[in-house]
Amino acid sequence: MVFGMSLATYTLLHVVISLIGIASGVVVMYGFLNGKSLNSWAAIFLTSTALTSITGFGFPFTHLLPSHKVGIVSLIVLAVTIPARYLFHLAGGWRRIYVIGSTIAFYFNVFVLLVQSFMKVKPLHALAPTQTEAPFAVAQLLVLAAFVVLGTFAVKRFRPASIRMLSRAA
Repeated sequence: MVFGMSLATYTLLHVVISLIGIASGVVVMYGFLNGKSLNSWAAIFLTSTALTSITGFGFPFTHLLPSHKVGIVSLIVLAVTIPARYLFHLAGGWRRIYVIGSTIAFYFNVFVLLVQSFMKVKPLHALAPTQTEAPFAVAQLLVLAAFVVLGTFAVKRFRPASIRMLSRAA
């Protein structure tokens, strides 16, 4: 039992929250690349991504696992990203911090999805049963490269209308 739920139910809840984080992350990244804030989607993304990391600590464990370390780093990133958006309203350098932080948090979600996929999807598991094999490394490298490219374009292109108006007034 975890928080009054069976382990299977808790796992399902955690997975659903994670998938919401990934799906909303796709939408938020699309918004970044098109200079749109997509405020509701951003709120869903940031909330579900934080909940993904938080619920990851609810699983029974006896020692700190790599997944916990990713969760800790993700929460640290979100601890800067969320105020950049909601407290500092993307002013000045906070826009860049928000975009980079969101991109990193989204990457961590996808990173964990890829790790879990190689653990649980039989054809992928057969290619890299210990996750030290080349197919796993190549997949991780390609995902990282894609996020570096997307993040770079996102930082350059995300200039929502409210920020553009402020910079014109100055």
